[in-house]
Formats: sequence, C-alpha cells, structure tokens
Amino acid sequence: MSSIRLLFDPGTGRQRLSKPSYCQDRQSALATYVLLPEDRADGALGWFTGLILTIAAVVIPLSSPREYIPRKAQEVDESPNPEQTASVFSRVTFNYMDPLVLSAYRSKAFSGEDLPPICDDDDTEVLVERAYKHLDPSQNKSSRHIFFSLLKVFMWEHIEELLLLVLMVLADFMQPFGINRLLTYVESGGRDAYVHPWVWCLALFVSQVAVSMTSGRYMLLMGKIISRTQGVLTQLIFDHALRVRAFVAHEAHTTNPKPTVGGEDQVTATSDAASVAEPRNGVITEETTKAVETSHNTSLGSLNNLIATDITNIDEGQYWILTGMYSIMLLTIISPRRFPGFYTPAQIMVSIAFLYAVFDWSALVGIATMLILLPIPGFLVKYSHEIQSDIRVESVTEVVSGAIRMVKLFGWETQMSERIDKQRREEIRILRKYKLFGLTNVLLSQFILIASMVATFVTFTVFMRRELTASRIFSSVTVFQWLQRHFQGISEQLPGIINAKVSLDRIDDFLKNSDLVDRLNVAADTATTSHFIEDEVVGIRGSSFTWSRSETGACLAGKFKLSIEGEVAFHRGRINLIIGQTGSGKTSMLMALLGEMHYYPASTESFVKLPRSGGVAYQAQESWIMNESIRDNILFGMPYQQDRYNKVIRQCALESDLALFKAGDLTEVGERGVTLSGGQKARVTLARAVYSAAEILLLDDVFAALDTHTAVWIVKECLQGELVQGRTVILATHSIALLKPVAHFVVSLTLDGRVNSQGSLQNALEKDQTLLTAADDHGDDSEEPKDQLLESDRVEKVTEDGKLIAEEELSEGHVGWSAAKLLFLNMASSPQGLVLFWISFLTAVFGIHSTSILYTWVLGRWARQYEEQDRQDVAITYYLSIYLSLVALNMACIVAKSSTFIFGSLRASQILHRLLIDSVLRSTLRWLDKTPASRIIARCTQDIASVDGPAADWFSRLMDITAVLILRLATIIFMSPLFTIPSLVLGALGLWIGQMYMKAQLAVKREMSNARAPVLGHFGAVVAGIGKLLDQFMSVRAYGAQAAFQLESRKRINRWVRAARTFSSLNKWVSIRSEVLAATFNAGLATYLVYGSSLDASAIGFTLAISMVFSNLILWWVRYFNEFEINGNSLERIQQYLNIEHEPASTLEGVPPAYWPASGHLKVENLSARYSEKGPSVLQDISFEISSGERVGIVGRTGSGKSSLTLALLRCILTEGNIYFDGVATDTLNLEEVRTAITIIPQVPELLSGTLRENVDPFLQHDDAYLNEMLRAAGLFSLDRDKFGKQLTLDSPISSAGKNLSVGQRQMIALARAMVRRSRLLILDEATSAIDYETDSIIQASLRKEVAKDVSVLTIAHRLHTVMDSDKIIVLDAGRIIEFGRPRDLLQNPNGGLRALVDSSADREELLARVAER
Repeated sequence: MSSIRLLFDPGTGRQRLSKPSYCQDRQSALATYVLLPEDRADGALGWFTGLILTIAAVVIPLSSPREYIPRKAQEVDESPNPEQTASVFSRVTFNYMDPLVLSAYRSKAFSGEDLPPICDDDDTEVLVERAYKHLDPSQNKSSRHIFFSLLKVFMWEHIEELLLLVLMVLADFMQPFGINRLLTYVESGGRDAYVHPWVWCLALFVSQVAVSMTSGRYMLLMGKIISRTQGVLTQLIFDHALRVRAFVAHEAHTTNPKPTVGGEDQVTATSDAASVAEPRNGVITEETTKAVETSHNTSLGSLNNLIATDITNIDEGQYWILTGMYSIMLLTIISPRRFPGFYTPAQIMVSIAFLYAVFDWSALVGIATMLILLPIPGFLVKYSHEIQSDIRVESVTEVVSGAIRMVKLFGWETQMSERIDKQRREEIRILRKYKLFGLTNVLLSQFILIASMVATFVTFTVFMRRELTASRIFSSVTVFQWLQRHFQGISEQLPGIINAKVSLDRIDDFLKNSDLVDRLNVAADTATTSHFIEDEVVGIRGSSFTWSRSETGACLAGKFKLSIEGEVAFHRGRINLIIGQTGSGKTSMLMALLGEMHYYPASTESFVKLPRSGGVAYQAQESWIMNESIRDNILFGMPYQQDRYNKVIRQCALESDLALFKAGDLTEVGERGVTLSGGQKARVTLARAVYSAAEILLLDDVFAALDTHTAVWIVKECLQGELVQGRTVILATHSIALLKPVAHFVVSLTLDGRVNSQGSLQNALEKDQTLLTAADDHGDDSEEPKDQLLESDRVEKVTEDGKLIAEEELSEGHVGWSAAKLLFLNMASSPQGLVLFWISFLTAVFGIHSTSILYTWVLGRWARQYEEQDRQDVAITYYLSIYLSLVALNMACIVAKSSTFIFGSLRASQILHRLLIDSVLRSTLRWLDKTPASRIIARCTQDIASVDGPAADWFSRLMDITAVLILRLATIIFMSPLFTIPSLVLGALGLWIGQMYMKAQLAVKREMSNARAPVLGHFGAVVAGIGKLLDQFMSVRAYGAQAAFQLESRKRINRWVRAARTFSSLNKWVSIRSEVLAATFNAGLATYLVYGSSLDASAIGFTLAISMVFSNLILWWVRYFNEFEINGNSLERIQQYLNIEHEPASTLEGVPPAYWPASGHLKVENLSARYSEKGPSVLQDISFEISSGERVGIVGRTGSGKSSLTLALLRCILTEGNIYFDGVATDTLNLEEVRTAITIIPQVPELLSGTLRENVDPFLQHDDAYLNEMLRAAGLFSLDRDKFGKQLTLDSPISSAGKNLSVGQRQMIALARAMVRRSRLLILDEATSAIDYETDSIIQASLRKEVAKDVSVLTIAHRLHTVMDSDKIIVLDAGRIIEFGRPRDLLQNPNGGLRALVDSSADREELLARVAER
C-alpha cells in the first residue's frame, strides 16, 4: 500500500519525481519532463516511419474484413449478417451497424424485413445442435442442474467476458487517477512533475473510450448469451412440453400436489401408448405402482409462466461464474439495463486500494461505515419484494379470457367492476407501500454514501491532521460512489438473483420431473411381456387407468378409474362406438389408448395397444382450431390434393359454410376460431382427421355441436363415404340412434368406469336399460355458434382476402397529449390541486439537483482553504456543517418530490384502471367477438402495470435528468464561458445521434415485440396448459405433428432473436459514439482549464466533476425520453380501448319500478334485429306473446335465428320493434336492469377458478342450504364427482374454465347458477347439449318442479325430447316465425315446420306419443 500511496501523495512524490541532475538543463520530451526518445535525431523521418509501421501492423489488420465460414447450409443468394464479416475495428466500434441506422433514419417505412439476417451461431437450429446434448433430458441423462449445463454450453463466452471485465475495471480507474494527477499538477504549480498535464487530459479521453469499447464487446457477448439462452430454453421447453401428459394440469388445479421425488425407475411396455411395471404374480402391489410413478409437481398450467415469466427473469439477469484475479468465485447477476452494476470482486478491491492510496487508513473508516450500514437497505429490499401481489391480474385475466360474456349476459358489469376495483385498491395500497420502501431505500443509500465520505474526510482532517486537497476530494467522490454501488448492488440484486435461481429451478424441475406421456418417456426402459400381441390389435387388456396418482403411486381412493378387466379389442377397418352416460369414461378410454392416462397393468398378460405405423388422427370434444386459414387447419401440414380435399369438404358438410366467406377456405379463423361457429369448428376438425392419411381415427363426441340434418349428412356422406371406408374409427358418443346403421362394434361403460358390455349395439342396449331411450333419440345437439353469433355476422368480420379486420393497433412509440393527459391531469382531485401538485413536483426536482451541485461546490471551497491558509486555521466544522445542511436539504427535496409523485401517479393509474375496466365490461358483444381476449388482457395487465411503474418512473427520471442537464450546463458556462459553444455543439451532436438511434431503435423494438408475441402465441396455441386448449396436446401428438410444430417454433424464435440481437447492437452503437463525444468534450475542457484558464485546483475539480456528469447525460436524456415514449405508449393503447363500441350507459330514467318484474309475461311486437348497422337482418318482423309461467320451446334449422332471438331479448344486438316484459318496454330500461331480470344459460358454460360456491353464487348472496337445493335441482346430485372422482361440495375447487369437470357437469353448474337468480324469465340456449339423455330428462323434470309457476321458460334445443313437453313451440326459419302454438296443434299441420322436424327424427313415434300424452 505504501508504494501505491507514492503515486498520489504530492509530498513523497516531489522527492521521487525530482528530475535527475543530468536532465536539469536539457529540453524536455513531448510527454515527460525527464525522459527523451532514443530516436529523436531522426526527426520527421522517424515520425513517418512510425506512421507506416503503425498502418501496416495495426490499422490494416484491425480494419480488414473477416472471412465468412458458414455454420449451416445457406439458402440461395442469402447474405451473411454483417457482424460475421466485420473487421475487428468495426466490431469494436459497431460500424457495421451504420447502414442499418442510416437506412432507418432516412426511411419512413422501416420494417422487420430490413433487419440483417440472423447470425449462424444465433440460429436456433445451430443452438439446438450445440446445446441439447447438455440440456435436453432426452439426450443427457445427467442429474446436473441446468445452470451448470448452461455454463458449459457458453463456457468460452464466459471466459472472454471475464477478461473483458478485468480490462473494464482497469480502464475505469484511469479516470479518477487522471483527475487526481491533473489536480495535483495544478495544486503544486507543476513543481517536480514527471509528465506534462496533457497526458492526464488524454488519459481522461482514453479511459472513457476504452471503457466504452470493452463494455461494448462485453455487452455484445452478454446480448448474445441472453438471446441464445432465451432461444434455446424456449425451444427446449416447447419440445419437452410436447412430451408432457396433458391432463396433469387438471390434477394440479384441483389437488395441488406437493413436489415428490420418484425413487424408482420408470419402465415402458411394448404398448405404443403406455408404460407398465412388471407385477408380481399378476397383482399390482405398492412396489409395482412405485415403479411406474413419476414426479409431476410441475403442472401444465405453469408452462406459460415458464416462457413468459421465467425466461424473462433470465433475460433480466444473466448468470455468471466469474473466477476473478483473486481466485474468488462469485455467482452474480448483471442486468443489461443497469450496467455498470458490479463487475467483479476485483473492482471492489481496486476501489479500496485507490481510496487507501489517497486517504491512507482513514479510507478504511469510511468503508467500514458503509459496510455496517449496508444491511439496512438490503433488508428493506427483501421485505418490499415480499409485499407484492398479483390477485387483481389473475382475476382480470380470467374474467376477460373466459367469463366476460357471462358477466354481460347476467348484467353483472357493476358488481364485477366493483369487485375488480376493490382488488385494484388493495393492489394500489401494496404498490404505494412498495414504492415508499423504494424511496426509503434511496434515502438510506444516499445517507450511507454521505456518511462514509464524511467519516473518511473527518478522520483524515481531524484525527490524521492531513490536508483535504481538491485532488483528493474530486478523484475520490466517484470511487466512493462506485464502491457504494457495488456493495449496495449485492443486496439490491439479491432478490433478482433469487428470482432467477427460482426460475432456473422451475425450468430444471420441469425438464427432469414432468409427468411424460409414457410412449415419449425417454427416461423409461422398454419392458417385454410373455404374451404375444398382434401388431394390428387396437385395444386394452387387463389394465386400469387414472388421471392422477397418490404420492405412493397407488390410485387414490374415490378417484375416477377406468378399469378394463377383460379384453377390449376394437375391430380394424370398422366403426367402433364407445357409449355410456355422462361421466362414465368415454373420453378416458380414448385418452388411455393415446397414452394420456396413468397405466396400471394387472398382469403380465396386460397390454394397451394403438399401432401408429399407419398414422393416428384425433378429434377432441372441444375442437382445437389453429389461428390460421380454414384450409391450413384441415391440411395440418399434409400436401394439398385437390380431389381429396374437395371430397372432404363435401362429406363434412362445409361447402355451404365456405360459400358464406368471400375468401372461402382461405379465410383466417382468428384466435380460438372466432370467425367460426361451434358446429363449423367441429366439422373443420373432423375434416382434418378425415383428410389425413391416418389409418385410425379417434373421434370424441363429434356430433355434440351438430344439428339433426347436419349430423345425418355426416353419417351418410362421411362415415359411410369412400374416404372412411377401410379405416378404423373409434367414436365416443351419446348419439346412439343416429349411429345405428354404421355401428359395427360397441363398448358400453358404466358410471364407475368399467366395461358393461361389448359387441353389437343390441347387446349393449340389453345390458344397459338406461340406453334404450337414448337409442330411440337422435341425441344430437345444436350447431349454434359457441359465441352465439350467426354466420352472416361472422362474414362481416373478414375482408375479401380472408384476413381479420380487427388487426392489432400498431404503436409508433410517440405519446400524444390526448393519451398523456390521462396520466398528467389525473394526479390530483381538483384543478387547484393539480396546479399545486406540478408546482411542488417541479420545485422539488430542481431543488434536488441544485443542492447536489451546491454541496459539491462546498467541498471545493473546503479544499481551497488548504491552499489559502494553514491547515490548523481551516474551519472544518463550519464547512462540514454547511455540507451536511445542504445534504439534508437535498434529501428533503428527494422525499418531497418522490412522495408527491408516488401518490399522484398511483392515483392517476387507479382512475385509468377503473375507466378501462368499465369500458371493456360495457363494450358490445360484437366488439368482443372481433377483439382477441389476449389484447384486452394485455391492456388490463401489462399496460396498466406499465402505467403503475415504468411509464411513471421514466417520466420522473426524465424530469430529473432534464433538470440536471439545465443546471449543469449553466454551471459549466458560468465556470468556463468559453465552453458555451462547445457545450451547445456537444448537445446538438448528441441529439442528432440520439435521433438516428431512436428512429432505428423504435422500429427494431417494435419488431422485437411483434416477434416475441408469436413465440408465446405459438407456444400457447400448441401447449396451452390451462383452460380451453388442453386438447391441443393430444391432437399434435396423435397426429405425430411434433416435428412440424417444432420447426415452426424455431422459425419464430429466430425471428425474435434476429430482432433482439440487432436491438442489443444498436444500443452499443449509440453508446460508443456518445461516449467518444463525451470523452472528447471532457478532455478538451480539462485541457482548457489547465492551459487556458486561471482557475485554481478546487474550481477545476468542481468544473470537471460537473462536466463528467453533463457530457454523459445527453445520451441518457435521449434514452430516458425514448423509454418514456415506449412505456408511455401504454397510455395510447389504453386510450384506444376507452374509445370503443359501448352499450348505452345507465341513467336514472332507466331504473324500473321497485316491484318490476312481478311476472314472467313477455310480449314481442314487430321485432327485427341485426348485428351491425350495415349488416343484414337476422330477425325479421317477429311477434309473439308468452303468458307468465309458460314453457316455450324454440326450434329451427341451423341459422334460423334461435340464438339471435335470445340476444335480441337481452338487447345484446341492434333491434327494432318493441319488447314488453311484465308490461314495461325493455328499451326504456337500463341494460343491467333488463339482464338482471332475465337469465340465460348459454350452450357453452363459463366457469371461474375458485370454489363451486363462488361459481353458483359469485357475489355470495345466498346461504348454503339454498345453493345445495339448486344444485340438486340442476341434476348435479346424479353426477357428484369431478374427473378425478372427488366428491363435489360447495367448497370443491373449480379450475380455470371448469376443466376439472366434464362438459355436462359444467352445464349443470351453469343451470344451477341461473336458477339461483330466481329470474322471471329463464332462457336455456342448448343448456343440456353435452348431457346424456337420462340426465337431461332428470334436469327437465327438476326444472318443471323447482322453477316457480310464474317463471316463463324459453328453451332452445335440437333435441326434440327436450322441448316436446313445452306449453308452446316457436318454429323459426330464416329469422322469421313460421309457426307458433301448442305442440299438439302444430303437429296437426302435415306441411308445418315442427311436423317436418319430427318426421325427420329417428324417434318420430316416441315424440308423437309424448305429445299425445299431454
């Protein structure tokens, strides 16, 4: 240490740096006062020789382009990324980005297509080849944590980073060292100086440029690793997710299993679909089940979190194992947006050494003070992270994605808005507390920095009795700030480290412990059995299947179990049926064949066999539609064969549907198939299966969404058509009568999941009497659109080329005043308060930075006293008290500014959130149908979160940096008037470079965001571990289409990586140019202050301290402004959703009398309706009257207007005419009043995650006894177990969208929810479509018994049994009433519409007899 102090101590330095006697009278050299060059006699020739050698040995090699060696086969005429051929100099200065920046600056329409191609090493295909051997559990059986695997994959990049970090540390300290030496020269008047002062001025320039270049290379490497890590992990999770058992999500949602670690190896059977464990003596023992148990604590519901959250955590912080110069291994995170944070332990050590060299042992006092106080902000950071909550986000997401239609149809907008607003107020309270903790942390950090500096200065001056010179003060302040940032960074970054570690742990756990589909379980060994199984057999023998297992591996008591005690062998080349009541396990048998259930063999003779050599196609009960064209959905990657394709379209009854669309089969179906009805979706997915070349077709309840005529067509033209002939069809269905002519082999199941019978249909009916009636009923359900819109309206949503009209609004990154005022004008509750708020805020902002400059100036004044008077005469207490007073005032301004802005911005955000939620909840159904739920969710979650945090925070920082620039520019001009013009030139050049950067950055950032969404969208569309999209897993695996989806995923990831890498390079392009400008300005100012001014050392130090900050802040101002615009764009996006199509607002005049409605009387006069002002009429001049308490059925062919009538009664669409409910015209009432008085049960029930009680009575208005009574009346008592066999009670958990229940059970709960409301008018829109005949009969009987006599019931159904006992029936056709009257009377007309429907039914005699009984 003493040797280091010699470099800084002027007293000792004078002795050491005295000129030797032989140089006293000689002319000094260019750089030193002591040494002279040996070749000085060469003169100009020597300079010329040196120049040539420098060009030949340095300039040419560094500027020569590199040879391009491709890592993979290139497409024809594809040029490489410029980075791959750039010279060393170009890579260091990022000159290869110049063409892109200039192109973006000059172009008005810069797009993602203008970006350079992806680098070979960044290509996902290359990364997969490089990384999968270390990361993929299917290729690497090592138990090593994925963190260490990632380190191994990117080992050489990490080594290079380590070397760069060391260079950065050394380059960083050139600046304070140069300032120290420069001020020492001024203080001593140049006495005994070793080198000329211009050398130290040059050192300031070289230091800043060297740091910029090394950090540029470092950040480039880090950007590569981040993008490559994200790309390869996203692809790895995607690939692995395609192996995961799909229905694990149901179990996770309902049972919340604890993490378990399987202790035994898993083995696989010869079956193509499931794994087995070798039983003992043909009996399944506990040990046997343990052998097939796998740990599945990772639910599929968390897969989206792995991509959207955990991968983002790794984006926020990259992981390094850094072996430093002192053999210290440090695990740390460095955030690219906070760089520089803390580089290595070396920088901390060098900082301590520097301060010790300047202040001797007094520096240790300051460092000790810092270390003692640092745990306090660390504790606050930890605590603040523990108080965050996301309950509101979950609630909004679920309502928007699944239940918003239910909310509107039930008139719950106000209650739901209040519930969400209550959660929002709690969230705001937590956010306010979190931000105040952050403010406290900032104050503590400031206090710690000041305390450590004061402790050092006081010890140095009072106890050591040394002089506190300007060279010591102004060179040490920066180092103190670095040291404090390093120490504090450890505590501040610790939560990020923990979050990132948790994220890696979750990904590692998902990869190693997921419950895989058995035939894809690469960790399993193949077992053999002694029993010979024919390759062509499709069936099951002596096996049990469950959806979940206990922690011991055994089947949980009471849980549903599919048990095949004997053998079920489906007939090849024939149509096989699986029948049974709702909940008997029909879908489970299909899943067992596909290997989606846990398999328990009973003996060595057991097997489950589904040959895949000829291909398998699967059609799920809830149709899976990709967000592509209709043709792409049908082809599903198969080559287009026109003849076969046309036959499929005809046989699946899609010709008339395609004729409705101007673009035909090229029409894009949109998110969740929004342009298609429920029946159209079912037929498209059926067409996909039929078009495929698969020999085996697994169809799950394909007729559930089809009307009678369409269903009959499918049976005759498709199932009996040439394309299905000779193929094995296994069909789970309720439509027994419809399939009588084609059923060759039938398996009947009981409610406990056992085989009741197998063989012919007649045999099955004899064994199960409950199926006899169903066999006489066609059992088909409605083809009404699931979103209850007719096809004619859907056609309006697409353009002639098939594209959806409702395209996402593009953000240009500029915030207009109309959007910005949503934030700025809601900071206070009144105009006077708003004025006071802004005056207080701006005063505090300028107060903060004025006092900061002043207390720095006081330090300079304090140092000057040692130049002007003796040390013992310096009034240390006086200057210290002034300094501390200004610091206290500075901290008071920080408190005033931050607290004012926190309360104001959160108030504005709360108001904005309320306006947005109300706007969405009061939007029209048409707007909701045109707008994907993901966009609405993004506004309500991501954009609101941006307003809560980044948008407001960036504006606050922008105000801070603006005040800093203004005040420091004024200070520089005041101290050095000659530098007024250079300061303005620097600002102009900085703004020009920043403008070029911003234009390119906005385009690349937009492309980056747009490219990221398809990655998540593709992942969600295929994996979709939650809600309605679970069946997509089975569809992709059943078709064997994993490779095609993996390829598409890689393409989308490459698009994102291409933009992300360009974005990273752009950041360093602008950084290095701004750093060179700043370095030039600082070095020029230092040279002027030393050579051209008469200022003393303290004034020069003060001016340089101000200059160092000012020159660097110009770029940061541009960046802050840019960040505010990008994040503030959320205000624009929110404003867009405040100005959407809204339903009429409630008024006082629209409140009905208190008694209304007293009866269920309904009168409709001349009702016409349309979905849009320019759309065709879907209802035309409809008139009818229903007395209170009457039960009226509504029937008609598909598209006749049945569901449109129900929407018109609820005023969900545009109507003309009059509707009187209990004598009051509904168009004179508020919408909420009308919809509260009328209850509709839609075809697709919408449930929320929570308990059964919360779904039946969302606002907790009724007691348990009443709720249980309504559940029994809805028929749930006959099916009182969920998919996993759990007893259903009011406290039973319901997963998102009710996925842990069968479709029939969901409809029963929706029915009970409607009955709880006790409305006078009850509308059932295909409310029992997914329920078997027996349960449907029970529900209809319950409705007749439980519903009050004065309640009118409208029932829409294609199942004629459901409506034939109605008091009256309305027959619709093409939006008109063609018949209305009692069923008996209508059937007397041989040419009537009802008679035609009955005559076309398979159970005609049964229906006529039923009417005759009434």
